[in-house]
Amino acid sequence: MDVVTLKHLALNGALQEQIVVSSSALASQLGASPQTAARRLCSLEEEGCIKRTIIGTGQKVKITEKGMLLLQAEYQDYKRIFEHGNPHMIRGVVVGGLGEGQYYISREGYSEQFRCLLGFEPFAGTFNIRLDEPFVPSGLQAIKIEGFRDEGRTFGECKCYRIAVNGIEAAVVRPERSNYPANLIEVLAPVRLRDVLRLADGDPVEVILR
Repeated sequence: MDVVTLKHLALNGALQEQIVVSSSALASQLGASPQTAARRLCSLEEEGCIKRTIIGTGQKVKITEKGMLLLQAEYQDYKRIFEHGNPHMIRGVVVGGLGEGQYYISREGYSEQFRCLLGFEPFAGTFNIRLDEPFVPSGLQAIKIEGFRDEGRTFGECKCYRIAVNGIEAAVVRPERSNYPANLIEVLAPVRLRDVLRLADGDPVEVILR
């Protein structure tokens, strides 16, 4: 992903609104040729990082949610570099789940609370990580998700804890009753992390505890 071009677009205001961009002006900022700048914009559009509309004077560009998340991930990387590491960082690897996350997350009794309390609409499915050490939430702010009844069935309460996975904001979800090992976490995120971060089972990840 071309984070450098994304950064310049963001500095020009493309995170907040659609802006007019000319290949020659962008090329000057990048220290590249107009042809190279044009190719970079095309690539970012194909990757879903920007939305682009061709107009008479050039093009209008706005950074998408995917592009914003990539910039956030880059920001977190630089924070770790200049803060000389983060004591609240845990490493782990991606693992497969049982495929039940989509069913529970899609229940309106849960999804409405996730939207209100976490501030994002979770992707319909959990992202599972096996950590190198137990997940110990003591000291972290717990966000309580109330239980409810739906279609004659009781759905128990759970707690969420804010984290970041490879720089992308997310949350660990912990049912009150769970038989999961202490080092296995289920993660909610506004995007499908496997796709955005290009991860597969066994790939390493970094979890920052908020």
